[in-house]
Amino acid sequence: MTDPRTTVVVITHNRRAELLRTLDHLAELPERPPVIVVDNASADGTADAVAVRHPRVRLLRPGRNLGAVGRNLAVREVRTPYVAFCDDDSWWSPGSLSGAADLLDRYPALATVTARILVEPGSAEDPITEELRHSPVPGPDWLPGPALGSFLAAATVLRTDAFRNAGGFHPRLWLGGEEELLAVDLAANGWWLTYADHLTIHHQPSGMRDATLRRAHGIRNTLWFTWLRRPARPALRRTVHLARTVPRDTVSLRAFAEAAAALPWVLRERRVLPAEVEARMRLLERAQRQSKARRYVG
Repeated sequence: MTDPRTTVVVITHNRRAELLRTLDHLAELPERPPVIVVDNASADGTADAVAVRHPRVRLLRPGRNLGAVGRNLAVREVRTPYVAFCDDDSWWSPGSLSGAADLLDRYPALATVTARILVEPGSAEDPITEELRHSPVPGPDWLPGPALGSFLAAATVLRTDAFRNAGGFHPRLWLGGEEELLAVDLAANGWWLTYADHLTIHHQPSGMRDATLRRAHGIRNTLWFTWLRRPARPALRRTVHLARTVPRDTVSLRAFAEAAAALPWVLRERRVLPAEVEARMRLLERAQRQSKARRYVG
């Protein structure tokens, strides 16, 4: 069962063993998807190992760590109507890529399909899955699953042209909650995002991650997204909530300082969402405040 509709894009940095495991799983998929790996300037021999063990994988070496923007680089090379992202520590289940492509074929106003996430070893559901399953965002009757206000890049299949037309991931956000800005820009362009419970991706979190840096970027990027797209009152409300709830330490202080220092370009690029998209964002606020999966810790 080969399926020529979807290309898988993986970004990686200094995770040779995890990436090779992921590529092994992807090579076993019945869909036989083309795979593009962006090696974000790894220093552990990742690129050479991929070239030897998986010579059919398209390998891009930008020469520096582009973070999430490495996905933009890869999508330029995609020739299929759909693109599936996964991280170097995650992999798609057999049949899930075809299932997502079927939904995108069937519903032309659908831009993204996000799968159920199982954490390995053990295959326990990621806590975010329950939130996706019970998303408070209203959607049209034709939507095949819950409507989403954002998506998780490592568990999502996207319409390639929709991704390109929305501009891909913003280069300044680099990595950490970078999906939120792209998601609302897709919605502003008239696209819908959904969750599909019958599709699955596996995630075995890498031990090689800097949780402190990820937290700093998550706080900073949340603030940037909020002031780039939300009206002043809800933007201020979310900012105050973050200030009250994040850990009171130098990491949080640095994140707020970096966000504030960027005010000139944020104001230059500020583009408030259409009213109907902003209404969906307001409905998500309570879920975001009560979320057990989205916590700024580390």
